[in-house]
Amino acid sequence: MPKSSRKQIDNDEKKILRELQKNSKESIDKIAKKCGFSRQKVWRIIKRLEKNKTIWGYHAIVDNEKINMKSYVMLLKRTNEPIGEDIDKIIKATLSEIGKQVDVNVQVNSYLHGIYDWMFCFTAEDIRQAKKFSEVLTRNFSKYIAEIHILEEIFPLKKCESINPNLDRLKEYF
Repeated sequence: MPKSSRKQIDNDEKKILRELQKNSKESIDKIAKKCGFSRQKVWRIIKRLEKNKTIWGYHAIVDNEKINMKSYVMLLKRTNEPIGEDIDKIIKATLSEIGKQVDVNVQVNSYLHGIYDWMFCFTAEDIRQAKKFSEVLTRNFSKYIAEIHILEEIFPLKKCESINPNLDRLKEYF
């Protein structure tokens, strides 16, 4: 197979993306070594993936307990009310404004297929703050929300390809 085939390029990109997902802070030299590529090839592929928005950004995985925060998942079920033009308002509000109003950090905001229609993963100081976030969403978009369920994360085993370094502490819950 020629080196420049679309399939080979896709495979090379996937190798690099896997390494970045494991540790986005890893040096280009180490990524190149793990993938069996030259440093220049890795750099070019990463720049291309950033330019075409395959890579949206980079982040740190934080131990929320050490900063007195808790992680929550909020699942929303929609009503049958058509959203129409309000979608722009919903996107703007849920991506930036509503979380800030109640001091929660929205980390994931996804439209879903299945039993639920929308999911938020966020951090907050406590369940009261998480419920305030839920109330603000309901107040602003009540005609579109049929149900909201909030789940509190008790112990993360793995986040973003990284295994919790304190995995032994899971035993405390059993």
